[in-house]
Amino acid sequence: MTKATIIGVGSVGASIAFCLAVKEIAEEIVLIDVNHEKAIGEALDIRQGLPFGAPVNIYAGTYEDAVNSNLVIITAGVPRKPGQSRRDLAKTNVDIMLSIIPKITKVAPDAFYIMVANPVDVLTYAFMKKSGIPEERIIGTGTTLDTARLRAKLAEYYSIDPRDVQAVVMGEHGDSSFIPWSMAQISNVPIDRYNYSSSQFRGCCPPLKREEIADYVRKSGAMVISRKGATYYAITLATCHICECIMKNTNTALPVTSMMHGEYGIDNVALSTLSLVGSVGIRGNIICDLTDEEIESLQKSAEALKAVIKGCDL
Repeated sequence: MTKATIIGVGSVGASIAFCLAVKEIAEEIVLIDVNHEKAIGEALDIRQGLPFGAPVNIYAGTYEDAVNSNLVIITAGVPRKPGQSRRDLAKTNVDIMLSIIPKITKVAPDAFYIMVANPVDVLTYAFMKKSGIPEERIIGTGTTLDTARLRAKLAEYYSIDPRDVQAVVMGEHGDSSFIPWSMAQISNVPIDRYNYSSSQFRGCCPPLKREEIADYVRKSGAMVISRKGATYYAITLATCHICECIMKNTNTALPVTSMMHGEYGIDNVALSTLSLVGSVGIRGNIICDLTDEEIESLQKSAEALKAVIKGCDL
C-alpha cells in the first residue's frame, strides 16, 4: 500500500491530493497544514467523491500521522504574488522548510521527498543539505512544469500531439532557465527540419521564433497568476507524474531538480538536467550532448542559483 503525506494544503497541495486519489497513486493520503480546519475540509471534500472512484483513506493529520509514508510532498510556503519572482520568496520559504525538516524526517526517514514549493531548486538544495535524507530520495519538480509548457506550446504551433514533442527546459525553475534547442525534436525529427520533413507543411510553416517560445515558457506562470491568482493544475499533474514514476519504477528521464556533482562543470548546486527517476528515486543524471553555448547557459543558471543560496545562509 502506498501512503502519501502532503505538507501544505493550499491550492497546489489540495489539487495534488485530489490527483493522487483519482489516479489511484496512493491508497492513504495524509494532509498536514498550519490551518488544520482547511485540511479537514479538503480531505472531506475529496473523500465524499470517492464512491465514484477507488477507495482511498484520506484525512487531515499531524506529523505523527505521516509515519511510514512512502511519499512526502512539500508544497508549504508563502505563495508567489503577481509580479514577484521566485527568488524573492527564497529566504522566507527556506526558513519554513528548515522548520519542517526535523518534524517530518523523524517520522518518515525512508520516504521519497518531492519538493514543489518555490523557489524549488533552492528548497531542494536546502533539504538535501539539512535533512540527512539520501540525495537520490529528494526530488524537486524543477523544470518538469516548464518542459510541459514548452511541449504544449510547440504542439500547438505544429498542430501535433504534445507526446510527440521531444524537448526539454534545463537549469533553474525560473528566469535563468533555457531550452537546449540542439536536443529538440518533433516525432523524432530535429525541430529545425520538421517544417520541411512533414507533408503537412512542406516548408510553408513560418519559421519557429525560438526566443518568443522561450519567453513564453518563462512567463507562463506569471501569465496564469495575473489572471487567476495562482497556478496549480499543471504543477499538480507534473508532481503526480513524478510520483507515478517512483512508485511504478518506470525509470523515466525527467528534468527534475537534482544535486550536481561535476556534471557539465557544475558542482554543489541543485537544478534541472535530465535524470532517471524510478523506484530508488533518482538513479542518476543523464549527460546530454549539449553545445558549448548550452553548457554555458546551464553554468550561468547554476551561478544564479548559487547567489540565491548564498543569500539564504545555507
